[in-house]
Amino acid sequence: MTGYQVHTESLGVSYGDSPALTGVSLDLAPDRIHGLLGRNGAGKTTLMSVLASLRRGTGTVLVDGQEPFENEAVMENTCLIRESGDLLVDERLTTNLSFLEGARPHFDRAYAESLMEAFRLKPRKKPQALSRGQASAFGAIVGLASRSPLTMFDEVHLGMDAPSRQRFYDELLRDFAEHPRTIVLSSHLISEIEHMLETVTVLHEGKLLLSSEADDLHTNGATLTGPAEIVDRHTAGQQVVGTRDLGPTRQVTVFGNLDEAALAAAEREGLQVGAVPLQDLFIHLTDTQSDEEAS
Repeated sequence: MTGYQVHTESLGVSYGDSPALTGVSLDLAPDRIHGLLGRNGAGKTTLMSVLASLRRGTGTVLVDGQEPFENEAVMENTCLIRESGDLLVDERLTTNLSFLEGARPHFDRAYAESLMEAFRLKPRKKPQALSRGQASAFGAIVGLASRSPLTMFDEVHLGMDAPSRQRFYDELLRDFAEHPRTIVLSSHLISEIEHMLETVTVLHEGKLLLSSEADDLHTNGATLTGPAEIVDRHTAGQQVVGTRDLGPTRQVTVFGNLDEAALAAAEREGLQVGAVPLQDLFIHLTDTQSDEEAS
């Protein structure tokens, strides 16, 4: 199995007179884990719905080189896990697994059942009887076990406690290594997922803000930690995207190309130099964009 490539060009989607996506041109390479980030209402769910053949937009949309809308071959090999569930709510979980086994060409029933045990879900329960966290866990199980060439998780963590989220992250990485496919992961818990992401795409108010290699974002800047006075001296004049204080210790994240000699000088003065946290950058970019548009 090979993951699907995704290509959009000038993609637009509107709900009545309200645009949800405007001019989104994007390329997602196959067999990679892509992060899709954005604030509430940014258009993330709309974009994934278009890729999953659930909604039609204007412009160009290609999944595995084909227009996905009402394309049966693309639809059965694309899996979108949403909070709404998209399940047979009046049937037991085991019946849902049987249905999915017949509907998804790559669905691994034995793997799904092993995940049910790991997440402590009872096969005889019905979706409507699950707690929010259990329903999210079952959605994660469906997404993983479907092993679709294009698999998208839209806030699948909602309701899960921390151990369940970590189990999902660990299982996703393990199964992805054994069965590569194209994965799109959307989450507001950026600090929890950033270590998994190979690329980062940020939508803001329906428009594409950036799409980049995750490593490029992490290394395009630095985080300096140490005594506040020394940190301030070494970050003066830089583009600051995040600041945290704990007593006399200050942590400042700056974004942009930094002089290696300056970083070496900071380390000689006892400052810790680290990578740029993706969450700090995301908050800065979306805040800055909103302020610029308001002005």
